[in-house]
Amino acid sequence: MSKVPALNYDRIILALQRDGWVVVRQRGSHIRLQKHLPDTTLKLTVPMHTPVKRSTLSHILKQANLTVEELNNVL
Repeated sequence: MSKVPALNYDRIILALQRDGWVVVRQRGSHIRLQKHLPDTTLKLTVPMHTPVKRSTLSHILKQANLTVEELNNVL
């Protein structure tokens, strides 16, 4: 398993959008995204940090059901 990289929030948002996530709203320095699946709707929040800490990105990837390799493929 690869290490989680430290990325800026805009690259994370772009990669998630390529994976089918949609920006729903922004409140302050946090951006909310959703992804509709046949049986459920996944939701996650990305902080507007430059860079987003590796541990925070790791939690975002777990919520998005993505691996580091899948993230690197859509970057």
